[in-house]
Amino acid sequence: MTGRDEYYNRAKQEGYRARSAYKLKQLDDDAGLFGPGNTVVDLGAAPGGWLQVAAEAVGPGGRVVGVDLQRIRPLDRDDDVVETVRGDMTDEETRARITELVGEAGADVVVSDMAPNMTGEYSLDHARSVHLARQAFETALEVLATGGDLAVKVFEGPDVSALREDMEAEFQYVRSIHPDASRDSSSELYLVGKHRITAPVRAGDELAVEIEDVGSEGDGIAKVEGFTLFVAGATEGETVQVRVTDVKPRFGFAERVD
Repeated sequence: MTGRDEYYNRAKQEGYRARSAYKLKQLDDDAGLFGPGNTVVDLGAAPGGWLQVAAEAVGPGGRVVGVDLQRIRPLDRDDDVVETVRGDMTDEETRARITELVGEAGADVVVSDMAPNMTGEYSLDHARSVHLARQAFETALEVLATGGDLAVKVFEGPDVSALREDMEAEFQYVRSIHPDASRDSSSELYLVGKHRITAPVRAGDELAVEIEDVGSEGDGIAKVEGFTLFVAGATEGETVQVRVTDVKPRFGFAERVD
């Protein structure tokens, strides 16, 4: 039995709308995307296989928002976990609706399995796949909460490295994953950005900060627009010039340069 037959048959037997449901399951297993009560945005969600997987993972306390230009047939569920939006995610009206459904707290996860209409010319198909992934990335930057995750599909090729570099500036780290459920002949891979960073500073920034307190490890504590920086070798009451060395979703580290 071929891999394609295996996942196609499993989808039919287990009630999933598409074999691609198993790709998302494997991404979740590998990267830990979902948790109970999460809010998830699924871009390019038709026919709904990824919505099914996400809804199962987040449970009755979660919310899953599916977006697609095509109509998404309602899922056979007894709860209101899944909401769908028919529209182009690049349209302001569609993005406003996504933001409304996600709520002020923001999304915990954004996923995208979008792919271009295939032309058979690989360089063009690759470029279009990266363009779609960038659109998903830009949407994620608008709706993800601090610490949230993003998973986007691209076709392998020269444009992937620039996209990955841009994602690495916005997430704590980025992984490339090839799910087993992808067809053997497929060149698709998924870039998974973990732990969205929304800090007002980035590694390499230099600035003056006031040390407001000292932490349990002896580092000085400064605040930059409410964001915590730990500064080695600084004491309470000092104003010091620092260089940011590492940024996490909710705090960062800096060294003195004065």
